[in-house]
Amino acid sequence: MDIQEILNQGNYHLIDVREPEELIANGAIEGAENIPLSEVENHADEIAKLDGNVIFFCRSGNRSGKATEAFKQRGFTNVYNGGGYEELSKLL
Repeated sequence: MDIQEILNQGNYHLIDVREPEELIANGAIEGAENIPLSEVENHADEIAKLDGNVIFFCRSGNRSGKATEAFKQRGFTNVYNGGGYEELSKLL
């Protein structure tokens, strides 16, 4: 399933894995939760309780890809790499 399909379904959570200062400098997506990549593993239980799909994103898609892979290795099947902030913003 691609990101646009997930967004169209409407049952998703956005997690921005950029550092907080990046959001201040470059903007943020309203409603997205900011959990920096270095802290995302510490929030695994919280993320596991989310209903629906989880879309990670960052500046370019690299860090969100790492977060997605880490969760897939833990057995999560509802996690996706949303890519970069600017590209994802255009889809919303």
